[in-house]
Amino acid sequence: MSSIITICCLLLTVGIPAILNIFAYPISKKLSSRLSDYIVKICAPTVFAILSVYRNFKFVGYKDLKSQLPEQFLIMSNHQSLLDIPVYMNFLRDRELRFVAKAELGRHVPLVSEMLRAHEHALVPRTGSPSVAMKTLDAFAQRVVERGQIPVIFPEGTRSRDGKLRSFYAAGFRRILDKASMPVAVCALDGGYRISTLGGIIRNLHNGSYRVKILKVYPAPTSKQEQVKILEEGKELIQAQLDQWHQEGESKK
Repeated sequence: MSSIITICCLLLTVGIPAILNIFAYPISKKLSSRLSDYIVKICAPTVFAILSVYRNFKFVGYKDLKSQLPEQFLIMSNHQSLLDIPVYMNFLRDRELRFVAKAELGRHVPLVSEMLRAHEHALVPRTGSPSVAMKTLDAFAQRVVERGQIPVIFPEGTRSRDGKLRSFYAAGFRRILDKASMPVAVCALDGGYRISTLGGIIRNLHNGSYRVKILKVYPAPTSKQEQVKILEEGKELIQAQLDQWHQEGESKK
């Protein structure tokens, strides 16, 4: 019974705004942007509240280093699921976050596509000329600086299907910092890979959890060497945090 209630609540919470946004975007980008604001600021926290009440699914946002976050910074994080986007929006709901995502997400993905386009996230093509991708990131970096927004990048470049950390790619990370020098907050999240498919949702949503934590805040890098150092150290920090969380999970079984 609780599963049916959960589905109905989620459909009412995000389904209606998502459908409205599909029709709004071609007509008015401004209206679509307002609907996207509503989805981010109202719907995302409500979804986690519904899951907590009816499925005992916990969202855990660690506040340890939140007070150390500067006015503007870049988030570097591992990537496990499309749900990583609302997770970060819920965790830092007092900030305007803008994500670096693959261009394919800007088309035909319910709830996500219109929001990404209306809010002008970086939709980077994965095929074709690399110069097109770099120009997309250049324009994105300029926008976030002008608007005081928080850019978020997943250096793995794709979602981890099993929760294991993949190789980090430096190009996008370095390009943004070259064009928009700012501090870097290294963050880790975990739990998304367990519910990234329909089967995973059925098996793992009940009594599951999604965790996100700020691990370290670096000053704005001033050289290529400092950028590479942050990328390498950040990956190690994320891996160590994931190992700790996974060990804790195993010990509870």
